[in-house]
Amino acid sequence: MKNLFLLIFAFFLLTNCFAQSKKGGISDDNLKNIISSYKKTSADKALQNAISSGELKKLALNRQNLLNRDNFFSNRVKSRGISDQKSSGRCWLFTGLNVMRAKVISKYNLSDFQFSQSYSFFWDQLEKSNLFLQEVIETKDKPLDDKKVEWLFKNPIGDGGQWTGVVNITQKYGLVPADVMPESKNAENTSVMSSLIAFKLREAGLQLRDMAAKAQKAEVLNNKKTEVLSEIYKILVYSLGEPPAEFVWRYKDASGNLSEAKKYTPKSFYNDFVNVDLSGYVMFMNDPSRPFYKLYEIEFDRHTYDGDNWKYINLPVEEIKKFAIASILDSNALYFSCDVGKQLNSEKGILDVNNYDYESLFGTKFGMNKTQRIQTFESSSSHGMTLVAVDLKAGKPQKWLLENSWGMSGFEGHLIMTDQWFEEYMFRLVVNKKYVPADVLKILEQKALVLPPWDPMFSNEE
Repeated sequence: MKNLFLLIFAFFLLTNCFAQSKKGGISDDNLKNIISSYKKTSADKALQNAISSGELKKLALNRQNLLNRDNFFSNRVKSRGISDQKSSGRCWLFTGLNVMRAKVISKYNLSDFQFSQSYSFFWDQLEKSNLFLQEVIETKDKPLDDKKVEWLFKNPIGDGGQWTGVVNITQKYGLVPADVMPESKNAENTSVMSSLIAFKLREAGLQLRDMAAKAQKAEVLNNKKTEVLSEIYKILVYSLGEPPAEFVWRYKDASGNLSEAKKYTPKSFYNDFVNVDLSGYVMFMNDPSRPFYKLYEIEFDRHTYDGDNWKYINLPVEEIKKFAIASILDSNALYFSCDVGKQLNSEKGILDVNNYDYESLFGTKFGMNKTQRIQTFESSSSHGMTLVAVDLKAGKPQKWLLENSWGMSGFEGHLIMTDQWFEEYMFRLVVNKKYVPADVLKILEQKALVLPPWDPMFSNEE
C-alpha cells in the first residue's frame, strides 16, 4: 500500500511539473488571439502581396531622404586611389595602411600609391598562429571546457583584426609597396586558406595538450610549436608568396619626376620612406553601455604574442567628434570602425539612419537605443574604414566621408555618413595624440579595466 501511494505521488509530481513546463508555450487561446490580431484588410492584403514578392530594402527605401543631398565636403584629406579587400576580412589592415598611405601620397606628391596588404597579412597569419599555440601551452592545465580554452579553440585564427594589429605587425616586420609583393588569389579570397590553417592549429593544439598531460618538458612543447609554425609558414608561402627580405624600388611623382632606385629592407622602407610614428596614436570607443572616461583592455585580443592587447578610452561621442574634426582639418586621415550594415544604401554609398523605413512597411516599432543594441548583441563594430572628410556648417558636422576598401562601389569607392548615423553606429576611432587634450590623455595612466575577448562589444573588423 505504501509503495502504491509513493508511485501515485511521484506520478502527480511528474505530471504537475510537465504541466508547469508547458505554461510558456503558445496555447490554443494564445494562438487564436495572435491570429485574430491580423485583420486581413485590403491594405494588409496589398502589403502581403508586395512584401512577399519584393526585396525588403527596396520596399522600405525612403526616397524623400535622397532629395536635396550633395556630395561636397568643406574639409577633406588628400588621398588617391581606392583599395579593394575583395573576398577577405582584411578591412582592418586596409584601413590602417590607408591612414599611412594618405600621408605618403601627400609627402611625396604621388598620383597613386598602395602598400602590400599581402606582405603584412602574411606575417599577421603567422603571428596569430604562434599566439594561439603559445596560449594553448600556457593554458595546458585548464580543462578543455574552461571558458578561455574553449574560446581559443573556437577562434584559433581569422583574417579579421583591429588597429593594434596594424601597429604591431608594422613595427615588427616593416612594410613594402604593393608591386614588391602583389595580391594573390588566396589573399583576395582567404576563406579556404584560413580554414585549413585553423584545422592545423586545432589539431596541433590538441597534440600539445596531450603532450603536456604526459608531462613532456617545456622544450619539447616549444619544439612541437616550431614544427607546426614551419608547416604553416609553408602554407602561407604557397598561398600568398614569399615575403621579400630586401628589394630595390623607385617611384614617379605626380609631376613625372622619377626618384633614384634604392635598396630597402621592409623595416628600412617603413622607417626611412614611410616614417609614420604609430606609437603616437590612441584608440577611442563610444560604448554607452559602460562608464565613460575609463581605460579598457581586451584580454588576449592582439595579433602577436609579444604585442599589445587592444586598449581604448571610452568617451561620449561628441568628444570623439572633436578629435576627428581637428585631425581632418590638419589633413590627417583616421582609422574608423562601425556597424556598417545598419541602414546602408550600398548603391548610393550612403549611411543614414533614415535610409529605410521598416516601421511604416510593417506597422511596428524598432526602438532600441545604442546602449540596448550593444547589450543585446544587436549592434557591434563590423567594418573598418578610413575617415577622410567632414562637411562643417557653423563649426558643426553635417556629414562625413569614409574611404572604403570595397573597390569602386558606393560613392566613388567611398561611403557618405550623416552625423546622426555617426552617433548611432560609430564605435572606434584612432586619433593621433596631438589632437587630444591633455586631460583626456591622462586617462591612459589609469589601470585598465580588463574585459574578456568574448565580450559582446568586441568583434574584430572584417
